[in-house]
Amino acid sequence: MKEYGKLLMVFISAFAFTHCSKQKSEPQNETVVEKESMVDVNLASNDKDYYLPTSTTHEVIKHKFYTLSYSEENEQAEWVAYELKKDQLSHSNLERPFFIDDPEVETGSASWKNYKRSGYDKGHLCPAGDRRFSREAFNETFYTSNISPQLNDFNAGIWNNLEQKTRYWAAKYDGVYVVTGGVLNGNLKTIGKEHVAVPKYFYKILLDNSRGEYKTIAFLVPHEDSERPLNQFVVSIDAIEKMTGIDFFSKLPDAIENKLEKTSDYKGWSF
Repeated sequence: MKEYGKLLMVFISAFAFTHCSKQKSEPQNETVVEKESMVDVNLASNDKDYYLPTSTTHEVIKHKFYTLSYSEENEQAEWVAYELKKDQLSHSNLERPFFIDDPEVETGSASWKNYKRSGYDKGHLCPAGDRRFSREAFNETFYTSNISPQLNDFNAGIWNNLEQKTRYWAAKYDGVYVVTGGVLNGNLKTIGKEHVAVPKYFYKILLDNSRGEYKTIAFLVPHEDSERPLNQFVVSIDAIEKMTGIDFFSKLPDAIENKLEKTSDYKGWSF
């Protein structure tokens, strides 16, 4: 019996040691998984579709130099998304082509004729000025799916200032990812025979990951002439999501996405 008791104690000790070793190893396994997840995020972010917002219309058009989600109801894009790199910035003086219908929009994009004598500019969402690095890229911005009715004082004023500031940041941070569009909800005025909606607000959201850490800044600008400084139009991405029903940067890990979308701090961006 004494020998049996000794053997039993040895077995219990061995089991306890093995069990404790497994418990201690679990946090190490979790850390490895976490690191692997961050590697996956970095790899996925090289995919140009990784930062695309959700589409409320389910009509996503992927052109060569930008992607858009078309709203047939409002006859314009609910968002246009593209990356603007430092080496894409150009001052080439290219001749402006005529606006043409977007051949990729199955329902047909609204004709430029809706803007004729409407009192509104054909306001680019992906600016032609951001795509001067090639004739092909420049011409692609003249699809009518990439324009929205804008008052001239707005288009040539505060909105132009924001487009120029975006180019400044693209140069400073060696590239930014841009999502922009009009807020297409509420009782909106329309123009032309195809009833192109006139947004009361326009938004622009920028994301930078040039230093290995994500940062964002979002602007919500009333569709009117303004002399106010740009930083007074900074809002959280959450605020724009509530107005539009669009989920921005939904493919980012939840912890990163939630942190980015709650902030309305512009101190990390050089004005």
